[in-house]
Amino acid sequence: MDQCTVVVLGDGGVGKTALAVQFTLNCFTYDPTIEDAYRKQVVVDDRMCFVEVIDTAGQEEYATLRDQWVREGQGFILVYSITSRTTFDRLEVFRQSVRRAKRGDPVLILVGNKCDKAYQREVSKEEGAAMARQFGCDFMETSAKTAQNVERVFTSLVRALRQTRNLEPGTATNLGQRGEREKKKCIIL
Repeated sequence: MDQCTVVVLGDGGVGKTALAVQFTLNCFTYDPTIEDAYRKQVVVDDRMCFVEVIDTAGQEEYATLRDQWVREGQGFILVYSITSRTTFDRLEVFRQSVRRAKRGDPVLILVGNKCDKAYQREVSKEEGAAMARQFGCDFMETSAKTAQNVERVFTSLVRALRQTRNLEPGTATNLGQRGEREKKKCIIL
């Protein structure tokens, strides 16, 4: 069985906990948290996967805790609220936090939450898609309240993580490229 650790990042109040709870427990809750972890077994493409979801605090005073979870995470969901321009504008802070902790290109998905409140929208869907292109990741709008696209976000991230694992040196699908990578390594004694 595959195991994935997914870290949910974003400003306070964007619905990180609500997304994690909706995915793992199939219910909606508003419960401000500092940090929590949720677990769920899911079947994605006929393969079982154990997903651990780390719900981080969005406030800056918890940046040290957040950085610890980012180092341990494998996939990342960057969340903003479509009803708050400020949360959208701060996404780069969270992206840079992930990039500092991870080598290469981390597996990200950008999520505009609270699409059930379209009448309060401050960030257009087109702006979200443009930001995702800039970050080089997928984009979806969700509603943790109505469960719209919540399962889809997590299953898409599991697929992306599986794909990157298949491209790592030494895996069955990448044995032909392994020699090339090993030639480029430098060993200092």
